[in-house]
Amino acid sequence: MADATLLYGQHAVRAALRYDPSRILEVWVEGQRRDGRGRRLREQLEALECPVHAVSRRELDRLADGAAHQGVVVRYQGSGPLGDKALISRLDELDDEPFLLVLDQVQDPHNLGACLRIADAAGVDAIIAPRDRAVGLTPAVHKVASGATHTVPLYQVTNLARCLKTLRERGVWLVGAADDAAQPIYQVDLSGPLALVVGAEQQGMRRLTREGCDTLAGIPMRGSVDSLNVSVATGICVFEARRQRDWA
Repeated sequence: MADATLLYGQHAVRAALRYDPSRILEVWVEGQRRDGRGRRLREQLEALECPVHAVSRRELDRLADGAAHQGVVVRYQGSGPLGDKALISRLDELDDEPFLLVLDQVQDPHNLGACLRIADAAGVDAIIAPRDRAVGLTPAVHKVASGATHTVPLYQVTNLARCLKTLRERGVWLVGAADDAAQPIYQVDLSGPLALVVGAEQQGMRRLTREGCDTLAGIPMRGSVDSLNVSVATGICVFEARRQRDWA
């Protein structure tokens, strides 16, 4: 069980209510808020029989460290990222061919949250990331993911290069996203057992991660910019794979 953390924002709190209500330990709501949506959420939280505190917006601002809390903060003890052994168990349990997303050293919580949301929308089975130099399931990740932290498992592995080797030995095709790749993502077969590998915000994939891929693919660029945000690039690649797997 992970240490308790603070979740804020109505989407993140509603997701915790839906998937893990027993793990909500304490609640703070804006006492002056009277809108119907906020009132209904407060009633649901009060039904949990955990402490509910009506506080000022200033107190919520303090609890959320200045982030947009939308009138609610909860103390939540959910499951943290899973590890290497749990990943192998997950792969063994899959009925269909694996569809995985690997994020190499993504440290921005907003990018990880967006990637989780994309993965949920596209039916990705799991996200894999290194344990070091990568963001975990922080409050900001929960908020941006809008519930996807509960539906897409995140596995943080000790050695990413070794993990990629294990995936290849299991027949998973490893496709790395790289700006300098000779072939576009649209010309790569993404229909079988697949792990899409995306690098960090500034430096991209590390050398060993890049060398661990079976092939590299890029997103054709027609404008003046030479790269895309990590989550934007992830969305393009993931949904191209989804298109091929469903309709190609």
